[in-house]
Amino acid sequence: MPSRHEIVLPPSIRLSGDGVLLREWTETDLSALVEVYDDPEIDRWTPVPSPFDSTAAAAYLARAHEGREEGRRTAQLAITTDGEQPRGEILLFRCVVDPRDVELAYGIGSRHRRQGLASRAVRLAADYARHQLSARRVLLRIEPENSPSVAVARATGFQLTDDNPVTREAKGRQVTLLTWCHQDG
Repeated sequence: MPSRHEIVLPPSIRLSGDGVLLREWTETDLSALVEVYDDPEIDRWTPVPSPFDSTAAAAYLARAHEGREEGRRTAQLAITTDGEQPRGEILLFRCVVDPRDVELAYGIGSRHRRQGLASRAVRLAADYARHQLSARRVLLRIEPENSPSVAVARATGFQLTDDNPVTREAKGRQVTLLTWCHQDG
């Protein structure tokens, strides 16, 4: 029987490749965080509160830092092309169902969409999860109607699984998500 290797995220992560640099958020990123998350499409597809103003951004960043200090289960990384200006965010987190799996989630600011940032960040994070964290599976959970995220999943080597749909509560509504698994190769 295989051992239960629980994913442990390091206290700090910085990844670069394919023209993107994924780094920890800093206090100087609050206005960029607002720009990324105060957006109707982000509101539609993510559990992030809306409206998302500077107060919400400060609370979001504080929770991210607290989680990191407490031996975090989630890494929240700014997606940049230059190591400075955030253009989106990617999250890596230990799966609740099986702690050997890593789930990814992401959002790209409206001004930075259609530049391949989501695909490049997802590829980089999936490679990191698989090869550095030794994740058994790297997953995306996507609402079937979220066609931009379905396109990113397909473009980055994820395939729809036959896992049972996952239901989560987000903003007072039940959300049904399908599971996509990264395929090496």
